[in-house]
This record gives sequence, structure tokens and C-alpha cells, in this order.
Amino acid sequence: MQAPVLSLRHYGASPGSHSHGHFQVLLGLSGTLELEVDGRGQRVVSGGGCVIEPGARHDFASPQGSQCLVLDSADPGWARCMAQAPGAHHTLPLARYLALALQQGSALAQQHGPALLLEAWQACHTFNPSVQRRRPIDWNALHAWAAAHWHRPLQAADLAAQVYLSPAQFADRCRAEQGLAPMAWLRSLRLEQAQWLRGQGLPVAEVARRTGYRSPSALTAALRRTTPALRDDGPVPRDGTAP
Repeated sequence: MQAPVLSLRHYGASPGSHSHGHFQVLLGLSGTLELEVDGRGQRVVSGGGCVIEPGARHDFASPQGSQCLVLDSADPGWARCMAQAPGAHHTLPLARYLALALQQGSALAQQHGPALLLEAWQACHTFNPSVQRRRPIDWNALHAWAAAHWHRPLQAADLAAQVYLSPAQFADRCRAEQGLAPMAWLRSLRLEQAQWLRGQGLPVAEVARRTGYRSPSALTAALRRTTPALRDDGPVPRDGTAP
């Protein structure tokens, strides 16, 4: 898991849509930031915030200018915060302190700030003990089932049906337990299988056929984007593969 990174960012005109392979947490310090995440509009104001899941395409703009504390993190704990608004009484004072500490070059802010933010975000929400009593999902078995059905255009509802949950319930469990939305989790499994088959020496065309990519070029593009040297925070084109 990559180390989390805190930064203080100023937003203005839109730079264009893009996505990340990690969670991006935004906490508003001043101004208003308008966001579009996978086609859904959101707004981050002072004291507010949002969590953008890995792989979600998003665009932002702030005509009047805004400032946010931004955390880039692969910690799956942030999946449980996506449906929760941050408590201003908990997170805003901490966000302002961390922003000031970052400006002063504090190493402690970068070292301990991410964990403190996650704890503060969750502190304002009541713990629900019923979550601990839910029937567990056998994720390995579900992975094996999906791998046997790459030839089908699988959807989140197909996965949910295999574990006897509604699509909405399964989506919540997937985010909480795997750190990804159902289709993002499914895409990660498909790509992982494709990488393994390529490592065994199979031709690209054969790997694409076995893993359900619509063409060898679509698979090649997806594999290329997993190379760290080729990824950045700029716009990332869709590969057009089956989910």
C-alpha cells in the first residue's frame, strides 16, 4: 500500500476530468469547489468534504477560487466514509491545523495527519454493531465465479445475486470490505488475471479472449496504464473494455 500524501491545494478553472488509483479526500478550507464525480454533481464548502473512490472520473472548478486540504490515500478505511459527510466540529479544526503545519513544513503532519483525519471523519458517526453480525461474503469464491464468467458482460447485480444480496447492499459491502465499488473491483480482478496470463507467455489476443476484453488493443491499453511510469494525475482515457 502506497504511503498517504497530504497537500494543500488551490482550485480555480477546470483542468479537465481525470481519475486516480487511490482514494482522494477533499476537505474545504475556504471558498466553494464544484465537483462532478462519475456524472454526479457535488459541492465542497468550508468545513465540508467528500471522498472520491479509486477509478472514479472527476472534474472540478471554482470560479471564485477555493482552498482544500487534500489527502491521497490507499487506506480501504476511507471506503466507509464515502456515504458520510465529515463532522465540521471534528474535521475542520484538524484540517486547518494540518494545513498550517504543512505550510510550515511539519513532518509530523504528513506522518500522522492521514490517520487522524480518518479517525476524526468517523468519530461523528455512530458505530453500528449490526454490521459485525452480517453474514460474511466469501470473496475468494466470488472471485473464482467471476473468473469463470469473463465471457459474459458481468454487472454488479450478477455479483450481488451470487451472495444473495441486493445490488445496493452488495455495493456497500464491497466498498467497506474491498475498498472499491463493485465494477471497479471486478475490473481489478479482470486485469489481474490478464497480467498473470501474459506472464505465462500467452499471446495478447488469447489473453483478451479469455478475460473478456473487447479487443487485444483494449487489453494492451489497460495493461499499459498499470505501469507506474505512465500514470499521472492528468486525464486518463477509458479503455472501453467490458466491466
